[in-house]
Amino acid sequence: MDLATYLNVMRDPSGLPFYPIVFQFLLVLTFTLHIIMVNLVVGSTFLAIWELWKKNEYGLRLAKALGRVLTVGMSIAIVLGVAPLLFVQVIYDPFWYTATTLSAFWALLFLVVITLAFYAGYGFYLGNRNADVNSAKTGWALVAAGLLLCTALFIHMLSMEQLMPQHWKEWIVAANGTVSYSGGEFHGLELGRLLHILIPSFAVTGVFLMLYAAYFDKREDYDPKYLEYVGHKGAWMAFWASAIAIGAGFWWLGLIPKEFHFARNPLFLVGAALGVVTTAYIGASLYKPKEKAINCALFMFLTIFVMSCAREALRMKHMSQAGYSIYNYPVNADWPSTILFFATFVMGLFVLYFPAVAAFQAGKVKAGEVATLDPSLGKKAVGAMIGWFVIVAGLGIIVSLKNGVLF
Repeated sequence: MDLATYLNVMRDPSGLPFYPIVFQFLLVLTFTLHIIMVNLVVGSTFLAIWELWKKNEYGLRLAKALGRVLTVGMSIAIVLGVAPLLFVQVIYDPFWYTATTLSAFWALLFLVVITLAFYAGYGFYLGNRNADVNSAKTGWALVAAGLLLCTALFIHMLSMEQLMPQHWKEWIVAANGTVSYSGGEFHGLELGRLLHILIPSFAVTGVFLMLYAAYFDKREDYDPKYLEYVGHKGAWMAFWASAIAIGAGFWWLGLIPKEFHFARNPLFLVGAALGVVTTAYIGASLYKPKEKAINCALFMFLTIFVMSCAREALRMKHMSQAGYSIYNYPVNADWPSTILFFATFVMGLFVLYFPAVAAFQAGKVKAGEVATLDPSLGKKAVGAMIGWFVIVAGLGIIVSLKNGVLF
């Protein structure tokens, strides 16, 4: 059986419940949100270690704040990571399942390592809440940093194995005919691609620091000099990390097969141009970090989103070499489940709006003060959640009765 036949036979025989381009767009969008949070977690961890190592009061205060960012950010990153993974499993299922079977040991180890990294992050946060300059410890942060790099390496390897189906047979079956059932294969490492994912962590974290300084600028209980320290540190870090990331991006470009002609891909060209523009804009904001923070964040998000689109275009190039296209995936439209999916998505955004507003307003008042909120927002959010449960449970009961499952 040739590779193209294998890949298409491995597809879900029931087909897709909706059009693949919609899943592809959602894959790119959710991956963008996920990788931003991953970058923030990685950058915050390493910056916190650096700030504690310098042993000054502002650095200690910033490290403590980043400890909170590390714990909350990792939670959000893990949740956001589920969405792009599910979309990959829907439209690229033969590639994902083959890679995770080929390297099952590493795929399962990832779950263990990310859990340990989560606990290490909490250890760092809890261990330094009441620390002073002399008693602050970096031990748990170092552990978290090492574990986070391991998770990045594992996911990078699994992603690369998906892009190399032409090597699957030789990886599974040795030259002497021996078949490997261990699930311990580790292939496809590309340092340029990995660095292009990791280096922006410091750019994203830098922009976050600019937003941090701007957000707390109106708080009377925040030392203006401390916020100035944070804002300028963030701007300089974002500028230099963005510049270095551009270099890593071109290194990665050199590793891409020449027959793809990816340097001429419109999405890559737009992403590269946005990267240069974003870096230049951050450079122009070095001495006004608080005033330019929001614009820098918007430029950063747009750049990462377009580069995520370019990454998806590159994946499609790899897949086409194996005779696979998501646009040829059979579609058996299932409108009820599709409508329920998007309704759930919209409802989720509405429900999350209230805690997001509450958290934003709470940060605007001094410690011990109570932020004022419109109580109707909370009531509507709870009402929407109750309504969603009623609809989903009702549909489940109706379908079960129709199929004779309950009786």
